[in-house]
Amino acid sequence: MTEREGNSPTADTPETEFERLFEKSLKEPHEGELVKGQVVQITQDSVIVDIGYKSEGVIPLKEFLDKEGKHTVKVGDEVSALVVGRDDENTFVTLSKTKADQLKVWDVVIKTYEKGGTVEGVISQRIKGGFFVDISGLRAFLPGSQVDLKPVKNPDSLVGERFQFKILSYNRRRNNVIVSRRAILEEERERLRKETLGKIKEGCILDGTIKNITDYGAFVDLGGVDGLIYLTDLSWGKISHPSQVVRIGDRVKVKVLKFNKEECKISLGLKQTRPDPWHSAVERYPVGKKVRGRVVNITDYGAFVELEEGIEGLIHISEMSWTKIRHPSQKLRVGDEVEVMVLEVDAPNKRMSLGLKQVEPNPWDNIEERYPAGTRIKGVVKNITDFGIFVGIEEGIDGLVHISDLSWKKVKHPSDLYRKGQEVEAVVVNIDSASRRFSLSTKLLERNPWEGVGDRYKPGMIVEGRVTSIADFGAFVEIEDGLEGLVHVSELNRGRKRGTEIKAGDVVEVEVLNVDPEEKKIGLSIRGIKKAHQEGKDTVEDEREKEGEMSS
Repeated sequence: MTEREGNSPTADTPETEFERLFEKSLKEPHEGELVKGQVVQITQDSVIVDIGYKSEGVIPLKEFLDKEGKHTVKVGDEVSALVVGRDDENTFVTLSKTKADQLKVWDVVIKTYEKGGTVEGVISQRIKGGFFVDISGLRAFLPGSQVDLKPVKNPDSLVGERFQFKILSYNRRRNNVIVSRRAILEEERERLRKETLGKIKEGCILDGTIKNITDYGAFVDLGGVDGLIYLTDLSWGKISHPSQVVRIGDRVKVKVLKFNKEECKISLGLKQTRPDPWHSAVERYPVGKKVRGRVVNITDYGAFVELEEGIEGLIHISEMSWTKIRHPSQKLRVGDEVEVMVLEVDAPNKRMSLGLKQVEPNPWDNIEERYPAGTRIKGVVKNITDFGIFVGIEEGIDGLVHISDLSWKKVKHPSDLYRKGQEVEAVVVNIDSASRRFSLSTKLLERNPWEGVGDRYKPGMIVEGRVTSIADFGAFVEIEDGLEGLVHVSELNRGRKRGTEIKAGDVVEVEVLNVDPEEKKIGLSIRGIKKAHQEGKDTVEDEREKEGEMSS
């Protein structure tokens, strides 16, 4: 270094540095001045700082305490502070680190506002109308309307959260700052919107988030732009509401079906991002294959079973049971898990026929061998109709006792003899497995009153019986248990065509006119007995008259 350079007035020599510090030590700092210094001592309540002046600076220790109450400063640390005054005796300078920090924050706030940038802050407190935000020690106000793009459901959950904020306005004199998070979100949304609109085209696959759900579909946020998935485009299967497939907040991949750039309307498809299950249904569900599914709907004619999403098949009522049922609900309920057999697949029309009974043993197989004619069985009355009763023989097989086979007596209605749930014994009469008909008889368990009837009743016999019913053509009289004969209207009392002098329940004497065991018919007469009685009476009176004439 040359002599000239060494004597330069700008060079810092030990002498000039000493002079500068000496001159500074003679000066006094001014209130509001920002100074720097080194911590030389820490007392019980203060931090002593050498600020290079004649007097040392004092900062309250509480300005260096953390949340746990521990101080965050040590001797030798360099700190910045703001001069706020002097003590009464001018022995030290009162400093504030907090106000110095705020001063720096204010510089950041002002520069950020001027440049249109953002600052980071923590939502520290919820208040009426919004929140307080801590920006490096400076308290700002966040209006409730500026928190998010939409109303926040749980505002208290935001306290303690750290975000970026845009400065809407400030007043340094009043120490007032108003910030917004929504403004940042809107800018981001607009940026994403332009970016998204630039890459949208029909047929492309995009990522999105379910934003809202209605009865007719689901709205998807594609990134600043919303698209709609109609109900019919959510699933290959049948659904009644979008909530069966998606929920708000779900991340989904969707296909752009239609895009109207002028009106910014976007139709999306969720199911179109997956293969149509019917395309390979024939290969995956060959006829005769047994599969499992869930009953999703029941109608009067059958039940629909979902085998997988988008694949449903119909179990027709005729394919539900080996016996006849009146309604599918007798066999299945919505939600039931069932095993079925594939009967037919019509992939172009998206139809599949399923069978339930085909996966169960056919009870009609070899039934003639298990129940030969004449076999006695016991069962419970399952149903009563006008024409007979149905008796449960085994699972899936009911036998019919026709009204004519209930009893040797005349039966007006099956309910006169039996009730539902009653256990009965019957005899197998006939089985037609092809038509699934099982005929039973209960009267065959009783004695046949027509056997030997010709030997017991001869024409001309007078017997006593009970009138069971009156008809236009005559009256039926039961002459023994299960054995009835007909008194034709012509054989009733003379002059009484309808036999109005007798009624059901009367006990009468009848004359046997004829017996036909083959046709199971017996002809009876009441008039003949009346006539015989009258002729006998006339004969007695004639004899009395003759005896009177002879005695006179």
